[in-house]
Amino acid sequence: MELLFLGTGTSTGVPEIGCQCATCQSSDHKDKRLRSSVLVTTQGKNILIDCGPDFRQQMLPLAFAPLSGILITHEHYDHVGGLDDLRPFGQFSDLQIYAESNVCQAIRTRLPYCFNEHTYPGVPKLTLNSITLDSFTIDTICIQPIRVIHGRLPIVGFRIENMAYLTDLTEIPASEYEKLKNLDVLIIDALRDKPHPSHETVSQALKQIERIQPKAAYLIHMSHHFGKHDDRQKELPQHVKIAYDGLEITI
Repeated sequence: MELLFLGTGTSTGVPEIGCQCATCQSSDHKDKRLRSSVLVTTQGKNILIDCGPDFRQQMLPLAFAPLSGILITHEHYDHVGGLDDLRPFGQFSDLQIYAESNVCQAIRTRLPYCFNEHTYPGVPKLTLNSITLDSFTIDTICIQPIRVIHGRLPIVGFRIENMAYLTDLTEIPASEYEKLKNLDVLIIDALRDKPHPSHETVSQALKQIERIQPKAAYLIHMSHHFGKHDDRQKELPQHVKIAYDGLEITI
């Protein structure tokens, strides 16, 4: 499996508009963070997790290839705001979106022109597939949804083979830890140090990593308050890495 981190920032991105802090003014490319999303390639198939408002920018440098599925964690704009930019990928076939039923409905509401009986030429060809917490397959690839709590909002993360992707969380229900056993890689939300009502702090993320015990972990969804990549990396355990935009890993 190969993973490409398309974006690793929170909803405002980094740098934040108008901010003069040291992180936002950094010239290090690792401190430039688009909205969080990852491209997973396994068994010859490409699966996108979340499709935020930076999707077009994220995809332009890459070789153009079909997407076998798009997994959506929840309906917040920084995770679905790029769905209209899927238009070019519709030339291969209808795009299969996998999300919980309430998220599917939110997508229908926001992009009604994609689901009319008679659509106009060029609209993204989206097929919504409602998922539960039961595992499902995309071609032969097994996808295991994982319930996490984002403030007060129940959302999902995903396990694909020996990798799990958990974004935007404050809590993992006790029932879900069984799904997170024997991971090679855990990718997990770590917004900043100061407590936040709907995201983990760095210390909370480290406690989750200690409990789950993956071989390696990568932090995502950082705000500018997280600080500079190189400074923070020095403070972390050896098996915990800070993901950055454009990072590629092989599992």
